[in-house]
Amino acid sequence: MSRKTEKKRRMSAGRVLDTGMAYLILLAVAFVFFFPCLWLILASFSKSGTIYSFDGFFPAGYSLASFKRLFTDTALYNYPRWFANTLFVAAGSCTLGTFLVILTAYTMSRFTFAARKPMMKITMVLGMFPSFMGMIAVYLLMTQFNLINHLWGLILIYSAGAPMGYLTQKGFFDTIPKAIDEAARIDGATNFQVFMKINLPLSRPIIVYTALSSFTWPWSDFILPKLLLKEKNLYTVAVGLMSRDETEFARFAAGSVVHRGADCPALFFPGQGHGERHGCGRGKRVIRNTKWQPPRI
Repeated sequence: MSRKTEKKRRMSAGRVLDTGMAYLILLAVAFVFFFPCLWLILASFSKSGTIYSFDGFFPAGYSLASFKRLFTDTALYNYPRWFANTLFVAAGSCTLGTFLVILTAYTMSRFTFAARKPMMKITMVLGMFPSFMGMIAVYLLMTQFNLINHLWGLILIYSAGAPMGYLTQKGFFDTIPKAIDEAARIDGATNFQVFMKINLPLSRPIIVYTALSSFTWPWSDFILPKLLLKEKNLYTVAVGLMSRDETEFARFAAGSVVHRGADCPALFFPGQGHGERHGCGRGKRVIRNTKWQPPRI
């Protein structure tokens, strides 16, 4: 019995040591990732406003002056205008992009046509390449349509590229039983009514996820606005902050904190409610979403 007890104690001590090491490694990794964020937040409260007055890694004094000047001193750096431009582009891209993605995903999931499989394979291959590879073609196209220095040009580009990432939404529609659609058609419902009154209410979680994903991309993008926007009053926040000189680092940090803090809820909302019960029609038929499955090709 004593040998067994000693063996159990050694095993328990080994498990505690392994768990402790795992937590230490996770804490170290978390520190590496979160320290730049913490440093940027502290830098936004710098009293001097410049990075050269920092005492080591941290500011020598703290103040809210940078945040105040960010919204009041707009003669050279009009941050409120940049924020409004970014919000306009992100909201427009979110609305139009979500509409196109949901329609594309529903069509690919529910209908069968001749070019369906080739189109899905082509979009999967094109999705492997980064979007900035086509920037030259996008710039020439926007020049031909006279959309340089127009916020609507950004909205059109973001919205046109959004349906390329429809596979996640298609996988969600694949989990909704097609027997519901067939039952509705037997009762005389058209394809439009099946979509609007049955599939769309059941797809609220993926619609929210799609909307927030479509919002966060243009909200934080830098390359495309930098390419197409040449006038300062049309800058987005990302482009405007990069135009500041190094003596205004505290205002740069304050603008970054406000900009990133505004879309923090989008990091937590996607997927909330997925798997909950959703009512279907007047009969209150309840369906529990099944586990997500890869899209069928």
